[in-house]
This record gives sequence, structure tokens and C-alpha cells, in this order.
Amino acid sequence: MAEAYIVDAIRTPVGRRNGGLSQVHPADLGAHVLKALVERSGIDSAEVDDVIFGCVDQIGAQAGCIARTAWLSAGLSEDVTGVTIDRQCGSSQQAVHFAAQAVLAGVDDLVVAGGVENMSMVPIGSGGIGGMQLGYGDPMGGEGWRARYGDQEISQFRGAELIAQKWDVSREDMERFALESHRRAARAREEGRFDREIVPLGDVTRDEGVRPDTSLEKMASLPTLVEGGRLTAAVSSQISDAATAMLIASEDAVKRHGLTPRARVHTMVMAGADPVFMLTGPIPATEKALRRSGLGLDDIDLFEVNEAFASVVLAWSRETGAPLEKTNVNGGAIALGHPLGATGTRLMITLLHELERTGGRYGFQTMCEGGGMANGTIIERL
Repeated sequence: MAEAYIVDAIRTPVGRRNGGLSQVHPADLGAHVLKALVERSGIDSAEVDDVIFGCVDQIGAQAGCIARTAWLSAGLSEDVTGVTIDRQCGSSQQAVHFAAQAVLAGVDDLVVAGGVENMSMVPIGSGGIGGMQLGYGDPMGGEGWRARYGDQEISQFRGAELIAQKWDVSREDMERFALESHRRAARAREEGRFDREIVPLGDVTRDEGVRPDTSLEKMASLPTLVEGGRLTAAVSSQISDAATAMLIASEDAVKRHGLTPRARVHTMVMAGADPVFMLTGPIPATEKALRRSGLGLDDIDLFEVNEAFASVVLAWSRETGAPLEKTNVNGGAIALGHPLGATGTRLMITLLHELERTGGRYGFQTMCEGGGMANGTIIERL
């Protein structure tokens, strides 16, 4: 039976908005991890079959197939192709899926999967907003869309509010969850849990978004995002800058290049959900992944669920029964940040390293995505 192995997995620190990585060109951000991945694994860059990168706002500095420009900016082989994909927040998780699928199909042997997003330089929504300003139209302005969903607001912010209402997730529930995210991330950072996965860039050596000194009192003082709502900035993911890269290999490539696999991609699923609620996809993705894998919740040692908003993870846990004590044990996007195109692999990289640190076997990752979608991935530590 064919296998898709994870050989190595690294990332930059996650820079906060307008922080230490904000002026680094996105191609150079990507190049930094790509060069480090090749050097650390010891492979000849010309042996790589493809580079698959996630990037959500592919405009300006992030346009022009950044997977290819980042690879070339790293000084690596011109013979290697690149492709950039957009599955919204799950883009780089999908990059891993595509890489693993190519390996499992016997088409490729060595594929780099990752992602990049400099949200300080290319603000969130630039593609849609920029196109509308230039007269290229509204992404949700087609006749078919309006006939089905009308002219109602479609946004992640509204979706997160609707989720909080439907699952009766209070502001206080979310603030307690957010505080725990910062506490877990601060502990992980101070204990050096991220050190092996991070490749420092310049003066930025660690994740910048963690706030060890935050408190429930500080969170309670913030205004809600909308009048009468429950969400505040404190219970939302942070705007961030980062790049990630993972090396996915076939069994033949592992033997031929003398590589040591650290995990295998066990199960991959995608799931669609209501695009108005938008962020509930992790619920069916979890159910689908467990069903397809033959595993139960108790078999999963660690969960990584993207903290786009606290309401998303809390509703997911209530609906699936997955334990929060085993979820995002080193903090999540509320504390560490959410560099859109890079977050999918950032979660998987942290998941892999934590499985290795704790001796766990199975890790499950899922994340909500624009359009009402989600990816689900189970990896098995070797």
C-alpha cells in the first residue's frame, strides 16, 4: 500500500500585524522556509517534483504564483515547478492534501507543501475589495448566488456571531477560552516547545502575538465588533505574517534519498457546510474523518482546530464531543495569529512536533474556511 510521509516541517515565527516580519516581501518569507527545508532535509532541490503553496490574497506582492517566485527567490533549482492555491483559510492544509494525493497516486515522489501570507503588506480581503474598486465586480454579485442567498451579509464576522447565538456561546465563554489560548501559548513559548519548528528570521525569533499579561478584565473592557453582538477583537484570531513548509515523500523517495519519515498522512477529507454560517465546516469534517479512518475520538491524542474565532472551536467541541483539554494544547490563532495562507500548515507543523514531544500517535487537524468549507487531516506519528 502506498504511503505519503511527512519528512520535515518548519515555519517562520508568526509575526504580529505591523511587527517584525511586516516589511519582508512575501516571496522572501516563503523563500526563507523553503531554503531551510531543503538544507535541513539534505535533499537536492532539483529532486523535488513540485511546490504547492497556499496563499489567500493573491494580489500585489503575493501575485504571480508565489509558490514559484518563493522557490526561485530561495536560490533553488529552476527545474522545479510551483503552484499556488486558495481554499481560503485552509489553503496550506489543502496544499498538504494535494501533495499527499500526488504521492499516493504515484505521480510524484517529493513534494513541498506550505503557505505564506503577509497580511501587514497585503491586507485581508485585498483581492475582493481591490477588484471591486477597480470595477471588476462583487464576488457574491452573480445572479445565481443572489437567487439562492439573496443580498444578505456574507462574512466571517457575521458567521461567527451566528454560531455564538445558535450554540449559545456567551461572551464570557469565549473570553475564558481566549485567555486560555494565550496562557497555553505563553507556556509553550517559554518552555521552548516551538523551538524545533521555528526558523528565526532576522531579529524575529519567536511568535509575536502572544500576550502573557492579558486578563479577563482587559478583555471585558473591549467593545463588541457589532452593536449588540458577542464577539470582540480579544476572541478573534490575529492578523499576522508567516510562511511554512513541509516535505512530503513517497516510500520510494524515503529509501532512495535516505530520509527518515516522522509521520504519515493517515486520512484526508473535505466537508461543505452552510456558507452563511460559513465557519461550521469543522463539525462535519471531524465526523467524516473519523468515519473514514475507522478511529474514534478517544483514539485521537491531540486536536488542532483553528481559532478563527472562539465561538467556532467552542461550538465544534460541543457538537462533536471532542475534549478541549486535548485541543490546541499550545494555544491557537487567538494567541499565535492567523496568517491566512500559512495557517493550515502552521497547525499541522505544531501538531506534529507536539505528538513527538508527548509520544502521541494520532493527531487530527481541521479548520473553518470561507464559503462554508473545511479540511480534516489525521496524521500518524511514526
